[in-house]
Amino acid sequence: MGIDEIILLEHGSGGKASQRLLEKVFLPYFREVPLLDAATLSLGKQNLAFTTDSFVVDPIFFPGGDIGSLAVHGTVNDLSMVGAKPVYLSAAFILEEGLPMEDLKRVVESMALAAEKAGVKIVCGDTKVVPRGKGDKVFINTCGLGLIPEGLTLSPQNITPGDKVLVSGPIADHGLTILASRENLGLEGLKSDSQALNHVVEALISRFSTQIKAMRDPTRGGLASVLHEFSEAAKVGIFLEEESIPIRPQVKAGCEILGLDPLYLACEGRFVVVCPGDIVSDVRDFLKQFPESEEAEIIGEVVAEPKGVFLKTVFGGTRPVPPLSGEPLPRIC
Repeated sequence: MGIDEIILLEHGSGGKASQRLLEKVFLPYFREVPLLDAATLSLGKQNLAFTTDSFVVDPIFFPGGDIGSLAVHGTVNDLSMVGAKPVYLSAAFILEEGLPMEDLKRVVESMALAAEKAGVKIVCGDTKVVPRGKGDKVFINTCGLGLIPEGLTLSPQNITPGDKVLVSGPIADHGLTILASRENLGLEGLKSDSQALNHVVEALISRFSTQIKAMRDPTRGGLASVLHEFSEAAKVGIFLEEESIPIRPQVKAGCEILGLDPLYLACEGRFVVVCPGDIVSDVRDFLKQFPESEEAEIIGEVVAEPKGVFLKTVFGGTRPVPPLSGEPLPRIC
């Protein structure tokens, strides 16, 4: 059977197959579903952000985090990317028969600590248990509710030629860490970047307000997939400077050994910002004041033509960065 006849792992990649799945199956019926991480809604005079996410990461414990803290971070960050202040979360657990109780306690405690640090409350939830062999230890579904400041509208459609692109820190940490942990690859020095971004984003919005055009956290599909979303939504081109993209040496080395491109590997504690070129240095310097974004860098610019995403290499050439095709790293979140 072909890719459009059965569900394959690559349908969850965040790349081309994921987009086809949305367009062919979900959007014809769920017409109100946004293509952003969170929906923006109005309730009286208050603008709200609402999001949902499911976490199926394997392994459930990894250097730098676990499925519990990851669930909180991922949901909080999705709300933050539309400029919302996260307030409330829900948590639903699907548990496999045979899961050690101590493992579950460890996950729940981690989740509670992450929520406390992010300043959000977990206010409702659900628990289901499936027979042994019908799940994989634990899956977590979360929903999140946040408040959007009056007058703020972040959207890729705001992006125009002349804007600049920043990333808040080194990319690909999470994706490579999960792969190395799952496959016992023995790569040293790897650690997930999983963290909540709401405090630094709230400060950024407070300082620069409507001058920020768009934000996105590069989770599934990595930095390349986020930039393709921006390019397609705004009908612009984005040129990246390879030497400016922050990548840790151990991550770069691991990717070279495994033949992976870090542009497509997931982050869980980074965000991409697009802003006007005349304030980009101020935005970068502001972000560097916060521990969550102290390694922020300006990595590219927006142009009218050609459309798409391109990389100016360290050798002086330019190559296209195609959309993600296939599923290189299943179950990274």
